[in-house]
Amino acid sequence: MKQTLLMMAMCVSLSVAVAAEVGPPTNLPVAARGAGRIVVAKVADVHARFTSNKFGDQLIVSSARLEVVETLKGAPTSQVDLEIEGGTVGDLTLRVSDMPLLQTGDRAVFFLDSSGNGPMAPHDRGRGILRLSADDRIEGGDLNLTEVRRQVRAALGQGAR
Repeated sequence: MKQTLLMMAMCVSLSVAVAAEVGPPTNLPVAARGAGRIVVAKVADVHARFTSNKFGDQLIVSSARLEVVETLKGAPTSQVDLEIEGGTVGDLTLRVSDMPLLQTGDRAVFFLDSSGNGPMAPHDRGRGILRLSADDRIEGGDLNLTEVRRQVRAALGQGAR
C-alpha cells in the first residue's frame, strides 16, 4: 500500500509542467487585477491529507488557515482558508514543482481565487504566494512588501495610502 501511494505521488509530481516555477509573478499588476483577493497573512495552521483531484489522480493537499494581517484586495476578513497541492502525510511528502510547501508561521502576500468548493486557491498557482522574509522582502526576488503594496494599489486604481 505504501509503495503504491509513493508511486502515485511520484507520477503526479512528474506530470507537472516542466516550465513550472515558484516565485513572484512576472507581471505583478496583471496578477493583482486577476486575483479575486490579495492578503498579507501568516500561516496559522496547516494539515495535509490524501484526496483525489478532478482527473482522478490521488495526491496530497494541504489545508492552511491564514491569519490576515492586511487586505490589499477583496472584503476584509481576519482569516482565510487556503488549499494547496503538496504536503506531508505521515512519512510521505508530495512536492509539487510549482507550489511551495506551507508551514505554520510562514508569512506571505497571497494572491487568491475562489476554488468553487470552499477554501481559496492560489492565483496562478505557486506564483500567487510571495513569501516574506523577516525584513519584509519577497523571497527569491528584488521586491519588498512596500513595493508590492504600491504596485497592487496602482494596478487597482487605489493610489497611494
